Amino acid sequence: MLLGAVATSVLGLGIGLASGSAQAAPARGGAANLAMIGEPQGLDPMTSTADLVGTIMQHVYEPLYTFDANWKVAPMLAEGMPTVSKDGLTYTIAIRKGVKLHSGRDLNADDVVASLQRWMEVSPRGKAVGKEVASLAAKGPNTVELKLKQPYAPLLAQLALPSGMAAIMAKESIAPQVTQFIGTGPYKFKERRPDQFTVLTRFDQYSARSEPASGYAGKREALLDELRFVPVPSANTRVEGVLSGQFQYADLLPVEAAGRVEKGAPAVVPIVTKNFGFPYIVFNTKEGVLAAQPMRRAVQEAVGSGELMAAGFGDQRFFVVEPNFFPKGTPYFSDAGSKFYNTRDAKGAKESAAKAGYDGKPIRIMASRQYEFHYNMALVMSEQLKKAGFKTDLQVVDWATLVQRRNDAKLWDVYFTHSGLFPEPMLSPPQLGDGAPGWWETESKKKVLAAFNAEVDPAKRSQLWGQVQQTVYDEVPFIEVGKFNSLSARSAKLEGYTPAIWPFFWNTGLAK
Repeated sequence: MLLGAVATSVLGLGIGLASGSAQAAPARGGAANLAMIGEPQGLDPMTSTADLVGTIMQHVYEPLYTFDANWKVAPMLAEGMPTVSKDGLTYTIAIRKGVKLHSGRDLNADDVVASLQRWMEVSPRGKAVGKEVASLAAKGPNTVELKLKQPYAPLLAQLALPSGMAAIMAKESIAPQVTQFIGTGPYKFKERRPDQFTVLTRFDQYSARSEPASGYAGKREALLDELRFVPVPSANTRVEGVLSGQFQYADLLPVEAAGRVEKGAPAVVPIVTKNFGFPYIVFNTKEGVLAAQPMRRAVQEAVGSGELMAAGFGDQRFFVVEPNFFPKGTPYFSDAGSKFYNTRDAKGAKESAAKAGYDGKPIRIMASRQYEFHYNMALVMSEQLKKAGFKTDLQVVDWATLVQRRNDAKLWDVYFTHSGLFPEPMLSPPQLGDGAPGWWETESKKKVLAAFNAEVDPAKRSQLWGQVQQTVYDEVPFIEVGKFNSLSARSAKLEGYTPAIWPFFWNTGLAK
């Protein structure tokens, strides 16, 4: 089967991120048209945890640390790994010298401090980190000192993630609403025309690392003159566009298109990224029908995750139905809370809802057709809830609108989304952090996460994760539906492309 042949290898902890090819270097020059699932609601990678924003802006901004092909933290703008005090509280980070910002001046420690301070103020993930930080200061032009209140195991992984990124920006560009996108990345921002394109151009003064490329780490080189991120909300249009040669890359295609993509060979290459991530259903714990836990528990009883995954992906090569948040064989595998998973008990849910005082108000479910599997799962969930006696209001909106509306607690009760699957549990979903849509804030959450994050011994952390997973199942801030592999496609002329959760296009060229 061709799909099996092109699937990326599953590395490290069972979470796939392929490393670069050993083939001859791709050609330099040209522009790539990249079909994305829709229009980003903005281009600030701190304020949004949307994958689309991170995918585009990781080419413009860089973090202090990133992930290599085996999901190990590696330095990017930092010179090397930090020096950590014996008590685990003080991190001294040397910044690479001579790194150019897109404005032409050298990056310095003041830029880093100002960027991280903003990240800790505006990013859900950053806010969670900010609670652990006692102080952050520049110690000279190229050194930053970060002091923690107590040991915090996920710190470097949090600083490395492209989504809700701890992006390092030019200090003078930082504002409540960023309008000047001045970073250090291999590409710089040129132009955005809403609903048409976002264009990035090569940054000729880019300061690359010297290590070999590995995942997101190591040497980055802007081979293409331009990257044109084109919003293409229709999945079928993305498929047709890559098959016709209009697009050199098409992101997140519906799995039912696999056969058509295969028939496009050799001009088109299907890309299957294994263990890509997990769909999950976020509940509004702040206002509305599901603000109270007993009502969320009733909905949880009604949901059959197996049906949702089958509706979302169809082909069993693309999904797994299992209650554990992490795959078997990984350090954080746990079956805690599994009795609440995939119950699809309409009768029990109806009884639970009655006891919880359900008054017949419709449950407002938001989903977008730009992610076809979100929409298909939402249709099935709506029917499952109706069988359990709930009224539902399925609101189908474009992705940018959903991302905007989910920030207002008065507008929704449930929304569908997905996230990547990473080896550090605190990286995803954002609801494990602070202030993310859904607004899950309870004493039980604080207690289990405080214990988990303060433990730096990997074996002990692995045992503590079960308590976190159990708390999620008990309090129902979200439902993790299952795990899935993703399907994308590229032109055979797009050389050097490395499959990744957030697709990147440095070290990638177009054959003449």
